[in-house]
Amino acid sequence: MAYYYCVLLDLDGTLLDFDRAEENALEDTLREFELPCDEQAKSLYREINKGLWAAMEQGKIKRDKLLVERFARFCKQLKAPCNPAQMNRYFLQRLAEGAETMPGALEVVRELSEVATLVGATNGVTQVQKQRLELSGLGQYMDEVFVSEQVGYEKPNRRFFDHILKTMGVERRDKVLMVGDSLSADIKGGQNADIATCWCNFINQPAPEGVQPTYTITQLRDLYAIVMEEDELQNVGVKHRKHQS
Repeated sequence: MAYYYCVLLDLDGTLLDFDRAEENALEDTLREFELPCDEQAKSLYREINKGLWAAMEQGKIKRDKLLVERFARFCKQLKAPCNPAQMNRYFLQRLAEGAETMPGALEVVRELSEVATLVGATNGVTQVQKQRLELSGLGQYMDEVFVSEQVGYEKPNRRFFDHILKTMGVERRDKVLMVGDSLSADIKGGQNADIATCWCNFINQPAPEGVQPTYTITQLRDLYAIVMEEDELQNVGVKHRKHQS
């Protein structure tokens, strides 16, 4: 059995290429509503959106309000008339079609699923996240997926993780690993829940003070050596292994 037999996996920026999905969805939305679609406009949206998600992680704004508020603030900055709720609905529809994966994601998830229970653990909109997961091919290797909208709590809230572990029947937190690219949501959240954490530092960012992940990786394949026992490492790439969970 794997050293970590329950692996919680963030989706956006960890397994799914959110930047590409967001770029395509945003461009489609701006064109649909006849708004500027240049780099300045897109950067403005990302700045507003990032700030609101950070506020949500701190408990300062609810997710439902955030989704519409980002477009309201965006249009206000552009001094352009718009229907923020309508824009958000259109954007989420386009976003749900963004199923591009991060390098190596499909291979790594397939291999890990042979030795551990894999659980998607993501903030966001349930329908959007689950549709992207299925379209990408990653969903078939997940034992369960938990989205903050459905759970009722957002990462890094400990209750988000407590809900997952209780639902999955996990008793030993020392055998659980949270994997994600966000220090504020994934790593801080894992620490709040007293479980090991693995920071996906794919762009080699300097590690800030105050939040120290248990592990740091620069590519998803590095997870093999963290999750698997020695005999399991030797079987990487061998088809039709028995799933142990």
